[in-house]
Amino acid sequence: MTSASYIFLAGASRGVGREIAQYLTAQQLKVKALLRTAAVASELEKIGIEVVLGDALNVGDVERAMLTDEPIHTVISTIGGLPSEGERADYPGNRNLIDAAVKAGVQKFILVSSIGAGNSVVALSPQVLAALGTVLVEKDKAEQHLIASGLTYTIIRPGGLKLEPATGNGVLTEDPHIIGSINRADVAQLVGRSLNSDRANNKILSAIDRNMQFGQREFAEFTLQ
Repeated sequence: MTSASYIFLAGASRGVGREIAQYLTAQQLKVKALLRTAAVASELEKIGIEVVLGDALNVGDVERAMLTDEPIHTVISTIGGLPSEGERADYPGNRNLIDAAVKAGVQKFILVSSIGAGNSVVALSPQVLAALGTVLVEKDKAEQHLIASGLTYTIIRPGGLKLEPATGNGVLTEDPHIIGSINRADVAQLVGRSLNSDRANNKILSAIDRNMQFGQREFAEFTLQ
């Protein structure tokens, strides 16, 4: 990254996105965050993040935020709505971000998806699939749109997310059968380390904590360096 370029983060208001925001600023990286409401804007600005208000579901908002004179090195998206929020952003919001990233000449797009999307559906039990199936279809559509966009991408699919401090035991694998849990802060570390990893380019990776795997299946860890 050059000093003139920055990371564009969508989904920074909560969850994994919030952890990524904190991780990136701790690394002294320039970050611009797209927020739908101003509720947490001041908290993000306190840690040095530039906030742009806008809704990822609105193409105009996204393009206004991204198509500026400042070059974007990487877009990171963790967006996805809650079931109670009406239209979920998982596919349409990410589609708008991906399309704008193409126009902006972004060098890389990191999409935080979920185990169970795409070919990792094989990792889920029938009960989990029944509960999350409609959400995972939307996440898969976002993944496919990113792959087809021509952008250099990394897709990271975390398992079940926990709100605990980072353990440092987060691991990535290309094995779609792997399932387990992982702390949000560890996902943030894996995303941050993927930023400058050429090995992660155009890869789809599942993310779990090596000590929170469900079952005993052996798998090959994917190294970022």
